[in-house]
Amino acid sequence: MRLDTPPPTEPVPDAAEVARRTAVADALLVADQAETAAEGDGVRADVVIELTEIADIAVEQAEQLGGEYDSGLDDIVTEPSARASASASITEPTPRSVVTSLTGAATRTRAAADQTQVGPLGRLLASISTSQTQHARSLAELTGAQSPELPSTQIPEPEDPTADPTETEDASAAPASATSGPPVVPTGLSAEDLSALVLAEDTAGYALEVRAAQTEGEVRTRAEGSARLHRARAQAWALVAGVDGTDQDPRRVAYVVPGADTTTPDLARALEGDLAQNYASLVGIAEPGTRAVLIALLTDATLAGAEWGAPAVPFPGLPEQA
Repeated sequence: MRLDTPPPTEPVPDAAEVARRTAVADALLVADQAETAAEGDGVRADVVIELTEIADIAVEQAEQLGGEYDSGLDDIVTEPSARASASASITEPTPRSVVTSLTGAATRTRAAADQTQVGPLGRLLASISTSQTQHARSLAELTGAQSPELPSTQIPEPEDPTADPTETEDASAAPASATSGPPVVPTGLSAEDLSALVLAEDTAGYALEVRAAQTEGEVRTRAEGSARLHRARAQAWALVAGVDGTDQDPRRVAYVVPGADTTTPDLARALEGDLAQNYASLVGIAEPGTRAVLIALLTDATLAGAEWGAPAVPFPGLPEQA
């Protein structure tokens, strides 16, 4: 004798699990398409190398996210993301279609990184979206495909305490979309977090100014441009932190710069790598819905490092994954 019980049912995933599963499905789709495209006829050797690297990294990213969910039940409910992956695999992938898949995956993963309630997951998703964007741009350059549009790196201005609150309410009446609208000031960061960011950006600007003065040609031009950009970002973050022109402003007149035994490209790669780590760390701390500019700057620092010769890694800004 036994009591009849209803059959087991598939657990209902929460928002974080949905974001994780979608990112895994996207990564595995990219891996599958890249592998197949690399085996296509007439694909150049340099494109095959890039596609192989994309596939390997995508698999590693899916594994780090926890892989595909398997409840062990016979009746598995197919999620929309899985259905999309299956339908997208019907046509034979090409290198250019891999660019499209990478771009779409990066956009979705970036949005999930901004919105997820779980800070460490947001940090991991932000890193993966950065990697996907970097590979989409690299593959686009090799194949002549359209390069993906980069997220805005505009650092938002702090709210004006003297502004008319009525105007503020009118301006915020219409909700901003995930890809447009005014930048949002990251919240949930401490004064120490913002101060460290101001210092890191200003240090990078000063170091590259010094190196620009010591070099010439293209290296000097690039160093000067990067120095101006980092100095401007240090100022913008100082305004956000409210320390500009105060005793709490961490910026200094001068900083220690490595000697001539460290080349300018090596120095620039190290500076951009440190900034990428800073921004990735802050993504994991900032409150959901306010991480967009931090994610964008993580991507920007990673791409800037690549322009100075830094190799692509599966998890930009996450030193523990190196």
